[in-house]
Amino acid sequence: MTIDRPLRADAARNRSSLLAAAAEEFAAHGLDASVADIARRAGIGKGTVFRHFPTKDDLLAAVVLDRIDNLAALAQRLTTATDPGAALLEFMDAAAGRQQQLDLSFLRESGEINARLRNARERLFTAIITLVTRAQEAGAIRADINGMDVILLMCAPNHVVSFVPDPPPDLWRRYLHIIFDGLRPDGAQPLPDPAP
Repeated sequence: MTIDRPLRADAARNRSSLLAAAAEEFAAHGLDASVADIARRAGIGKGTVFRHFPTKDDLLAAVVLDRIDNLAALAQRLTTATDPGAALLEFMDAAAGRQQQLDLSFLRESGEINARLRNARERLFTAIITLVTRAQEAGAIRADINGMDVILLMCAPNHVVSFVPDPPPDLWRRYLHIIFDGLRPDGAQPLPDPAP
């Protein structure tokens, strides 16, 4: 069993730089991204990558964990916001914006990499459910929406824009606001099916 120890400041910077380079390389080449290209992009040797991450799957897991942990931290921070509706919109905006900046949609093909990923997703989903519940209690979103609805809708703005040739960089925001308007209780019609 390994014990996670805090990294020195320079080691933390190097790890952050390595994860950023890996995320960009995975986004560009999917699961076919090579460790050599990741190392080159990060400006380090391949051996250094393997010292931090023994396998490419470990590196992929770290990229995903970093993304999920950052989103979970944001969601958790927003659970105490004074305006729950604005907090939910801010979270959805940040989640869609981060996805737009770096397409990691290939991760759907990577499956469950390890238990830490499952735990990180649980933390994120729990925080999202709290945001949704608070927004409902404040009357900002309709009562028949649940956390899973929002989790599934987080990717929708970027998915929709992916069908537009050469879209303007912020076009996804238009669709996010259409989605968010659909979550509001004003003029809402009953939904035909229960949420998954």
